[in-house]
Amino acid sequence: MILAGDIGGTKTNVALFAEDAQQLGTPINQKSFPSKQYHSLNAIIEEYVAANPAEVHASCFGIAGPVVGGRVETPNLAWTVDGDALARTIGVEHVALINDLEATAYGIEGLKDEQLYTLSAGEAREGHRTLIAAGTGLGMAGIFWDGQKYRPIASEGGHADFAPSNVEEIELLRYLTDKFHGHVSYERALSGPGLFNIYSFLRDTKRAEEPAWLAEGIANGDKTAAVSKAALGNKAEIAVKALDYFVLIYGAAAGNLALTFKSIGGLYIGGGVAPKIIEKLKDGSFMTAFQDKGRMSALVGAIPVHVVLDDKTALYGAARCAFNNNSR
Repeated sequence: MILAGDIGGTKTNVALFAEDAQQLGTPINQKSFPSKQYHSLNAIIEEYVAANPAEVHASCFGIAGPVVGGRVETPNLAWTVDGDALARTIGVEHVALINDLEATAYGIEGLKDEQLYTLSAGEAREGHRTLIAAGTGLGMAGIFWDGQKYRPIASEGGHADFAPSNVEEIELLRYLTDKFHGHVSYERALSGPGLFNIYSFLRDTKRAEEPAWLAEGIANGDKTAAVSKAALGNKAEIAVKALDYFVLIYGAAAGNLALTFKSIGGLYIGGGVAPKIIEKLKDGSFMTAFQDKGRMSALVGAIPVHVVLDDKTALYGAARCAFNNNSR
């Protein structure tokens, strides 16, 4: 059996898979855990293994954070994850730890058409691919084409400097620089919390008025969810504007990533945010910002762009990575 997991700042998905290349998109037993209610990943795995005993031969976990030397300190959780400790808990010789976007990149290989939504068909060509994913944080990955197969490349590009594309976004950068006392990464604007940061910018700089009912909803619940719901329902101008900013920044960042890797094989949009705002992504503003690259606009405009609809893709990818490692 293969034991795989997708570890995010909000939830952790763990599952067993059969050691069969054709079954890596079909978990045998999958469970989701609220990440922040546990003091460590090891505690989650101990609970899962106790409830689901199995003879595990290979294991891999995709984790939102920089993996170095089989260890990672997760930026959105107070965890230090150690592959050797997990191996002892599971009872295997080795556990592979990879970045969560690297895991998603492995998972993309096995997706079917119905698990994707195509924003732009572009020109289908062999070549590198890229992946960008806004969720609790912002992830990026490259998918290198070696002439025969795709090889995922881990990245921490979501923590690179936020690059404004217009005067309003320059003002947003100044606002966020003050708020975070210095460095502003793309993740500060392009993530679940990032949407609320944009909303706060519009509210605090008096660019739009905050309705009392929305202020109350923000104060008493999930701030990002309240803004997103109001925007998608067209119930508050300030929320609509915040989502407009968010989508334009998302498109521009995706275009930057596509240029960085010259990903003529396609760009994929993963993460938990995109499927929730899919109708907004369809209105053309994302693709306009994506393609607005000056002399390189024609190159970027020909790149296929797909939204990953299946939120278990990173889990499938972690299983695929474990299978590949065990088959060598």
